[in-house]
Amino acid sequence: MRSATITRKTAETDISVELNLDGTGAYDNQTGVGFFDHMLDQLSRHALIDMTARCTGDLHIDDHHTVEDVGIALGQALTQAMGDKRGIVRYGACLLPMDDALVRAALDLSGRPYLVWSVDMPTGKIGTFDTELVREFFQAFSTHGGITLHVEKLAGLNSHHIAEAAFKAVARSLRDALETDPRKADAVPSTKGML
Repeated sequence: MRSATITRKTAETDISVELNLDGTGAYDNQTGVGFFDHMLDQLSRHALIDMTARCTGDLHIDDHHTVEDVGIALGQALTQAMGDKRGIVRYGACLLPMDDALVRAALDLSGRPYLVWSVDMPTGKIGTFDTELVREFFQAFSTHGGITLHVEKLAGLNSHHIAEAAFKAVARSLRDALETDPRKADAVPSTKGML
């Protein structure tokens, strides 16, 4: 079973994350940031990754440290759960519509982190959530997960829909990339022999 548990404690946050990459999309995420929990639930459900995340953070300051540090822990858990990446498809992409929003995501579980973020939000907040934190999460997640990740907004008027479409598009891309390649289940998908 491809699974991992990560704990991370700093002066700003106290986090535990459990992932099962071969799950059914079951989730139980409690970070103290309601909108962010909703987005993590989408990531879990649409990637078919079982995820439990707990975070106690310095929310009296703002949500930034909580969102970024959970991204770090999730990326570390993903890296640990993938192991040597033997048998994975490696690449995934998704064009995802959500009402007015249309977001394209493409990723490579290459071990070489790089984020291209072409998503502008029409508002600075979704409720009390700072929309700039969506990018901060994916920057931390891609860096610590070793993911080359491109996310692009093609259409969208509503910040909630755009953010949710981004999480779902990345989730669907992850789901495809993490699948076992039936033609090469015993090989690391690289001419280098390792990722």
